[in-house]
Amino acid sequence: MKTYGNIKVAIADDHEIFRDGLRAMLQKQQDILLVGEAANGKELIEQVISQEPDIVISDVKMPVMDGAAATRHLAEHYPHVGIIALTMFDEEDLIIDMLEAGARGYLLKNADKNEIIEAIKSVYQQQPYYCRHTSNKLAQMVAKSKFNPYKQKPKPEFNERELDIVADICNGLTSKQIAEKIFLSVRTVEGLRLKIMEKMEVKNTAGIIIYAIKNNLYKPGNV
Repeated sequence: MKTYGNIKVAIADDHEIFRDGLRAMLQKQQDILLVGEAANGKELIEQVISQEPDIVISDVKMPVMDGAAATRHLAEHYPHVGIIALTMFDEEDLIIDMLEAGARGYLLKNADKNEIIEAIKSVYQQQPYYCRHTSNKLAQMVAKSKFNPYKQKPKPEFNERELDIVADICNGLTSKQIAEKIFLSVRTVEGLRLKIMEKMEVKNTAGIIIYAIKNNLYKPGNV
């Protein structure tokens, strides 16, 4: 596991006002150093070459060169750089394009400060990051795409109860509903959910769904 020194971050977005807000937030973080900004994919590649960031946060839609084209280039030539896609809530196909191009995670533009920092630190540790506000539909689209960060990872074992809970989560049940179904307290189910997330090395429900489908722990359509 990498230790956190200053994580060097570059950001790319063609809206200056959005970059201003992101810059102001990142500059307040003690262990994150903003080293570059770009308004399009071409500028982003130039920033990566000159500033050598650890993490790039890139908008998907940009002029001159879009996020997916820049991501493909960076993934091929600078594979050590972790790329996080930045997108609007209704751009599912573009998120898939970014992940298949080589991004390791994505955030919606309405993500709060804590989630942006969590995403940066997760991707810095080579872990994928899926936005907390991911819909079940998008999670299943990601799971069925070519994006697969789990190929080289050892597979943890899950017991029968954990697999049942994973299936319930994938089917959209809340912890309260799962607790009622299997006659356990909500607190116990929350504890089991945390244990499942630790084994999968994911941060939220979207991560559980994507991991489960990618690793054949759950098949969409199961009830």
